[in-house]
Amino acid sequence: MSRKALVGNVTAMLADAEFLVSERCAVRPKSFDVAARRGEDLMLVKVLGNVDAFDRATGAEMRRLGGYLSATPILVGMRTRDEDLKPGVVYFRHGVPAIHPDTLYDLVIEEVPPLIYAAPGGLYVNIDGDTVADEREERGWSLGRLAEELGVSRRTVAKYEGGMNASVEVAVQLEDLFDTPFSDPVRVMDGAEEVREDEPTPEPPDADPDDERVYAVLSRAGFAVHPTQRAPFTAVGKAEAGAEPRVEFTLLTGHSSFTRTAEKRAKLMGSLGRVTGTRAVYFTEGEAEPSRESVDGTAIVSAVELADADDPERIRELIRERSDEPAEA
Repeated sequence: MSRKALVGNVTAMLADAEFLVSERCAVRPKSFDVAARRGEDLMLVKVLGNVDAFDRATGAEMRRLGGYLSATPILVGMRTRDEDLKPGVVYFRHGVPAIHPDTLYDLVIEEVPPLIYAAPGGLYVNIDGDTVADEREERGWSLGRLAEELGVSRRTVAKYEGGMNASVEVAVQLEDLFDTPFSDPVRVMDGAEEVREDEPTPEPPDADPDDERVYAVLSRAGFAVHPTQRAPFTAVGKAEAGAEPRVEFTLLTGHSSFTRTAEKRAKLMGSLGRVTGTRAVYFTEGEAEPSRESVDGTAIVSAVELADADDPERIRELIRERSDEPAEA
């Protein structure tokens, strides 16, 4: 299956699950393909046939964007270089959970989360150690007796009861012994943080010198500006801690001359804004100023207007006036 078809299938699946799905990110640079929201769940979704093509820089960018937008980055794919992804198993690539489309179907359509995750050494489950201890004690078994049944050491059993995760084989043995489920779901929509290996997210990129003037104005207006590296927008503006008067919205920004590519990017930013619950603004430079004040919900503000807007509240008003209300979460 081509990547285009795979992206289409994933997008249709999310729509069937009553997610609000953005337009596909068809402009570069990009780290994700679509944003999707259902209620409080917001995902940034990357789709690849081979998940090994997902590189470290893209993973870092998706994780940063997830933090800025309170979203979960998710990679959906079919295989690695060596094997097919197994349905029902959560893998990881550079700190981002990676799942097969069938796993996504179970998660968003059937609302059945996966129980198994892959880590160095094999497949594992997140077991409920307190339940293991309760079941063992109810039967009057010692740590040694359970260790003998499982073929592991007493120390290992103590670690299971203390919260250490177990291999799939051990989890199956436990459930057979006690006729009780012990596996906790992998919380993919929370980033599967309880089972993924920690991988520090690199610092965000430095601002492009051409954008620094725009960012300085936004900073005066109460926004903490976070430049992006592989996104269809150049930065995310968040309410700066302690800013007065307070900024009540998160902002996606773009900045360039108003070309056809810029117009296409502004349109995409409007779609992303509606899904992510943010506002979008495109700052324009040059002689070819746009005749419109917005493009599909993205506010268009010229450099001249920006220079004239000395009052921080006026800058916020310009953005509010020209952008549509963000979609409700």
